[in-house]
Amino acid sequence: MTEYGGDEQFGRWLVRRLTVVARLVRLPNLFTAPPDVILGAAIVTGLGRSVHVSSLVGLSVASMLLYAAGTTLNDYFDAPVDADERPERPIPSGAISRFRALLLGTSLLLSGVSIAFLASGVRAGVVSIVLALLVVGYDAVLKGSVLGHLAMGGTRGTNVILGTTVALRPTELPADVVSIPVVVALYIAAVTYMADGETEVGGRGGVGVAAAGGVLAAAGVVGALVATPPLPLDSLASVAFLVAFVVWIGRPLSAAFADPSPDTIGPAVGACVLGLVPLNAAFAGTTSLVWALCVAAFFLPALGLAEVFDVS
Repeated sequence: MTEYGGDEQFGRWLVRRLTVVARLVRLPNLFTAPPDVILGAAIVTGLGRSVHVSSLVGLSVASMLLYAAGTTLNDYFDAPVDADERPERPIPSGAISRFRALLLGTSLLLSGVSIAFLASGVRAGVVSIVLALLVVGYDAVLKGSVLGHLAMGGTRGTNVILGTTVALRPTELPADVVSIPVVVALYIAAVTYMADGETEVGGRGGVGVAAAGGVLAAAGVVGALVATPPLPLDSLASVAFLVAFVVWIGRPLSAAFADPSPDTIGPAVGACVLGLVPLNAAFAGTTSLVWALCVAAFFLPALGLAEVFDVS
């Protein structure tokens, strides 16, 4: 009886610890990272290169670890501010110490870079180091500035480029192909600008910037479809996911613009982050339906987990 009680107590303790970590790493958001990498792989197949599935899986795992490192280190550096503005977060609430969060974030960062090296060699390792530097730079120094917004966007664009390293060096990418990660980066930079006003009232300007980023992203997909028209079925998939993206982010952005407050801007930020998945699927659809579906498959787990854990 004592042994059973001990096992049950340990089980509850383990669930609590895992829940804390899930909140710290923004578990739903982790499923938005592999779609970036898969989009990068789709891009290089469109250039006639082959992709090794094992390398793609490894880079997807690396991207998730680097994302988890970013959110964890974000909470580490933001702990003093969160104590006033977001006391429910793991560190200010006392669910985890700031030092342990630092150790966890650093471990995740190093693990992500290491796995990228193992998955696709030096080219992937170098890109993952750039990604790690952008993560740390944003979390520690640049947050709240224009450079910070661009750095956060840059992490997503670099994540797409990380996916291209399954077959190419970044320097081998044509200029028109590079425009896709640039559009993704600018979209997330705009969303980050809005997120900076999440805890403030009257952030209509930030919502407008995020909406403009969404329009730019949609225009990027249309441009890709026009520049290199894919097969009809692939085009249909791309347009369908583009419509899903616009609808998904449109409603919360409209609500936030009409009544800008923490209660509306927070959900708009979360919707725009999750909206990156259908956006990536729309871009991937310009290559093939199969790649679009591979990207879109990550939306459901992200959406389901967002019902339990915070996205922003």
